[in-house]
Amino acid sequence: MTKAIPRIGSRRNVRIGSRKSARRIPKGVIHVQASFNNTIITITDVRGRVVFWSSAGTCGFKSSRKATPYAGQTTAVDAIRTVGMQRAEVMVKGAGIARDAALRAIGKSGIRLNCIRDVTPMPHNGCRPPKKRRV
Repeated sequence: MTKAIPRIGSRRNVRIGSRKSARRIPKGVIHVQASFNNTIITITDVRGRVVFWSSAGTCGFKSSRKATPYAGQTTAVDAIRTVGMQRAEVMVKGAGIARDAALRAIGKSGIRLNCIRDVTPMPHNGCRPPKKRRV
């Protein structure tokens, strides 16, 4: 009868690898998603594969503070400091108030920006509105 090999650590609660050691890329795309509740910044390479992401929640902000301009700035600095790029394109999505602060933080970081594009989805007459309320 074989003896069971004892487990040293459980994989359930242990993060595998360090999140802060992302791979270095010379050129990439920075996606800024600024909603009314949160700010998420995703850094991808040119092909669209995610290299690193950061959000206001992972930076330590809670509840309504996640959508503030300071949270957007802190999130952008956290994401850019980890990756270390030279050139980037920026795609901004959403109507939150943190988008301008995140753009300013990206501009001050020393990364050369090729273009800044607003990719906020706009409905072209979208869904049918609900019926008017009759009282």
